[in-house]
Order: sequence, then C-alpha cells, then structure tokens
Amino acid sequence: MRIHAIQTGTVRVHQRQVRGSGSGPLRLVNTLLDRKCTDPLPIFAWLIEHPEGPIVVDTGETAHGSEAGYYPPWHPYFRFGLKCSVEPEEEIGPQLGALGISPDDARWVVLTHLHTDHAGGLHHFPNAEILVSRREYETARGLTGQLRGFLSNRWPEWFTPTLIDFANGPYGPFRASHILTDAGDVVLVPTHGHTRGHLSVVLNTEVAVFFAGDASYTEQLMLEEAVDGVSTNVRSAGRTLRRIRQFVIDRPAVYLPAHDPDAASRLAARRLAIASPEPAQAKA
Repeated sequence: MRIHAIQTGTVRVHQRQVRGSGSGPLRLVNTLLDRKCTDPLPIFAWLIEHPEGPIVVDTGETAHGSEAGYYPPWHPYFRFGLKCSVEPEEEIGPQLGALGISPDDARWVVLTHLHTDHAGGLHHFPNAEILVSRREYETARGLTGQLRGFLSNRWPEWFTPTLIDFANGPYGPFRASHILTDAGDVVLVPTHGHTRGHLSVVLNTEVAVFFAGDASYTEQLMLEEAVDGVSTNVRSAGRTLRRIRQFVIDRPAVYLPAHDPDAASRLAARRLAIASPEPAQAKA
C-alpha cells in the first residue's frame, strides 16, 4: 500500500502556538501576543492508495488564502496569528493529478478537523465521501464556528459530510473508534484537544501509520505530551497526547503530524516513533 505526503504550501505561526505557555484563557492570549514566529512549516495532506479506493487525509490549504479578504480581517487570529503561502499548483488537486490520480477517484476524504489549512482544498472533492466527526462539524458551522476560527463561510455549497460518532468501541488506548474500511485496516480515533472534535487516522499494517493532524505539531512534542497554545481544552489535549504516546509505545508506529518538517522523511524511511515507557518529563 503506497502512502504519499502531499505538501500544500507552508504556514508560519507564533512559537507559543506550537508549544503553549500559561494556563486557561491566558494560553491563547500568550500565543497571540507572542512576537516570535516559526520558520515556514509544511502543510501536509496524505494519500493512501488503498485497495478499496484512494483515501485522502486532510485537503491542505487553498491558494485563495493569498487573496485580500479571504481570511476575515476582523478575527484576531487570522489578522495576527498565521501566514499561509500556497501557490495554485501546490493545492492538493493538481498534486494528485501529478501522481496520476484524479480527485474524482478519491473514495474517502477524512478531515482530521475543519481549520482552513486542513479543509481549504475541499473544493477539489465534490464526488468523494467526506468524513468529519459530528462534534467537529457542529462546533465549526455557522457564525459561532466563524467566531471560533473556522471558515465555514468558505465551505463549498455542496459540503454535506458523513458525520462520525465513533461507534465501534475501543481501539488500543482510545476509548472509541470508527472502522472505515471493510478490511478493518483504517481506523478513525477521537483525538480531541486542538479542536473539540479533532480525530486522527490509523493505517493498521505491520507498522502502523498514525496520521495525527494537529494533535501535536511535531513528533517530539507528542512524546513530551506538550499541549499547543490554541487547544480548546488543555486537559482533553493532554489526555489525547498520553493516549497517542501509549499507542506508539505499545506497537511499532510512524507518527505523522500535519506540520512536522520531518514527517515526510519519517514516512519514506518508515522511521518509528521512539517513546520511552518512562513518564514524560516535559508537559505544558
């Protein structure tokens, strides 16, 4: 089964977004007031060439983000918190085409969450079944969702995703799951924290591949159980990171967050997440 890392441009965020500082609402304030930004980070989407049909995990950002007025100027996060750079040819549609796969060939598109740098390429997939957690969709829709930082006003008019309730029972350290494929080798697990309805995707082969979205920004931050600076619920995010860390302790796994500069090389080398069974030493 072939897996492709598809980089849809880059994003720069505040350093305190990557590793949060402070407690309660102060964490978000500290993030927005931080004057130090990261280097440009990749925006990865992923393609799994599965026997049951191509599976796309996240759609990356759209090049329209470079246009004036695309991001709401009234929202402090979009005004001060990020800077995306995506060329039209870097969008996921053209990149799939370069791999010989039309977006219309996609069997499923799984969205880890609905932030624009993960859902901005939705317009390429009008014919795919798109999956998102019910909690994420309900959190992100409408004006309330826009106030929370989701661009629901930019979703395609046809966007009516299949909503996931995780009804298939426990999966490893995760208390619930959704089995996607008939073969049972692709499993969705709830990884709440970064957003209220965030999910991750596990490809269950001899070496598991864990598509983590924004559960953490790097593998090392996951191993340290370091919560980011914009997570909606720090306790929930911490529990998620502990469960992911336990997962990669319990079995060989490649860990792939969406903005980790080393993720593509780890995938190519099938380099495992090396986690010590000792308790994490650094926590947010």
